Amino acid sequence: MLDADLASAFDQIAHDHILTMLGTFPARGMIAQWLKAGVVEHGRLHRTEEGTPQGGVVSPVLLNIALHGMEKAAGVRYHTTGRAAGWAIAGTPVLIRYADDYIVLCHTRQQALEVKARLAGWLAPRGLSFNEDKTRVVTLEEGFDFLGFNVRRYGDKLLVKPSKAAIRRIRERLRSELRSLRGANARTVIGRLNPIVRGWANYYRGVVSSRTFSALDDYMWRLTYKWALFTHPNKPRAWIIPRYFGQFNKARRDQWVFGDRKSGTYMQKFAWTRIARHWMVQGAASPDDPALTAYWAERRRKTPPPTINKANLRLFEAQGGRCSVCGAWLLPVDEQPQSPREWERWLHAARTTITQTAVWELDTTDESDRRLIHANCRNGRRPRGGKGPALLSAREPLGLA
Repeated sequence: MLDADLASAFDQIAHDHILTMLGTFPARGMIAQWLKAGVVEHGRLHRTEEGTPQGGVVSPVLLNIALHGMEKAAGVRYHTTGRAAGWAIAGTPVLIRYADDYIVLCHTRQQALEVKARLAGWLAPRGLSFNEDKTRVVTLEEGFDFLGFNVRRYGDKLLVKPSKAAIRRIRERLRSELRSLRGANARTVIGRLNPIVRGWANYYRGVVSSRTFSALDDYMWRLTYKWALFTHPNKPRAWIIPRYFGQFNKARRDQWVFGDRKSGTYMQKFAWTRIARHWMVQGAASPDDPALTAYWAERRRKTPPPTINKANLRLFEAQGGRCSVCGAWLLPVDEQPQSPREWERWLHAARTTITQTAVWELDTTDESDRRLIHANCRNGRRPRGGKGPALLSAREPLGLA
C-alpha cells in the first residue's frame, strides 16, 4: 500500500493547469480572478501567484479539479459492463482519495513503487510533488492511517478503528475544555462537552469503536471527577459524588453519570452511541450525480439518527423516517457531515430543530396511536381517520395551502 502525502498541495497548485482543466466552463474568468486576487492577513496583502488559500470555500473543489484523472494515471482500471461493473480489474491497483489525502492499494511492493514513479511524473505539471518524509510503502499487517481512521489486518481480519492520533487529539481537546471551564457550573460544562462527545462518537460509529468509546468514557469520568474536586476543594468526596454523579439517564442503569441536579441535564457517554456499520457505495456512484439523488437519500435515511431516544427511534424506523401526517422527511436527508467538527454542528442544529420546531408524538394516551409528526402538522390537520393505526403509510407532501 502506497501511503502518500502531497507537499503543500493547496499552496503549490499551478493556476494555469486549473484553468486548462476548466476548459470553457462559464465561470472560468471569475475563478481566474479568485486565484490571482491575493490574501489579506493582518492588514497586509499577500500575492497568490500559485496555489489557493487553504480553508477557502472553493479551494477543495479547485484541488479536485487539479487532481482529476489521478486514478487513470496510477493505472486503475474498472470493469464497465456485466455483473462485475464498478469492480477493479484483477491485477490493477485501487486508489482512494479525499482532497489531497490519498492511498493506493497494490498487489506487490514493486507495483507500489512503480505507481509512485508514475504519479510523480503526473503531478509535476500540476505544480505538485510528494512529501517524501510522510510518503511510505507499507503492508496491511503494518497498517496505515487515513482521515482519522487506522486500517490494519489482524490475522485474517481487516479492522478499521479510530487512529491513535485521533484519540490523542480528542483527549487533549476534552482536557483543555474542562481546564478552561474551571469555575463554571455543571450545566455549562455539560452544554460545552456534549456536542463534542456526540460529534466525535458519530463520526467513528461506523467502524470498530466500542473499546475506544469505553476507554474515552473512563477518561471523561476522571476529568469530570477532577473538575468537581477542584470546584469544591473544601468538601469531602462523600458530598461531591452524590451531588454530581448518579443515575441521571433514567433509560440506563449507570450510577456514575455526570449531571446537574438542578436542571436534570447530564453528560453524554461515547458508548451510548449506537454502532452502525458503513454500507459500501455501489460502483462509481457519486453524491454529485443528479440521477442518484434518490439513492443517496435512501442511504442516509436508513442510517439510524443519533438524535432521538430508543422508543422514538423504533417509530422513526417503522414510519420510514417520514411524518405520519404529511409524508415529508422528519430529519434532513442532505449530505451527512464529513468530520467530527461538522458532526458537532450538524447534531446541534438537528437537536435544536427537534426540540424547538418538531413534535415527536401526537397528544394521545393510547400507546397504539403514537406517531412522529412535525410541529406544523400538529397545528394543522390530524391524520386521516382520526385514531387510525399506530403507523401510517408514507404519502407525498400535500403542498402549500
